[in-house]
Amino acid sequence: MHSGNVLAFMGDAVLSLQVRKHLIQKGITQTKKLQETSTKYVSAKAQADFVSYLLEHELLSEQEITIFKRGRNAKSQTMAKNADMITYRLATGLEAVWGHLFLNEETERLNSLWLLFVKRVEGK
Repeated sequence: MHSGNVLAFMGDAVLSLQVRKHLIQKGITQTKKLQETSTKYVSAKAQADFVSYLLEHELLSEQEITIFKRGRNAKSQTMAKNADMITYRLATGLEAVWGHLFLNEETERLNSLWLLFVKRVEGK
């Protein structure tokens, strides 16, 4: 049983890697463009929007909601740079879910949420 902060730490890395792979597969090759575009996906605002969507449409399991709350409610040593505290905490909760799914090798579920996330961010 990992803490919310540990799960969010892992989830942040996994999501960042997924975003980078996705953008490169889309054919973006300039590092400046990769960096600029990636912020559209990895921002606290985008993540908070997505987890709000998941919660509103009841798309998370009970266990995922428990993990989300653990991440959202975890005491953090850092402050949000470009987001208010509520947005930051929602994003941290989503990252905790991502980290939990990755660490538990729930690849199919992680991939299905990733596809929903991309559609939501890209407006498809």
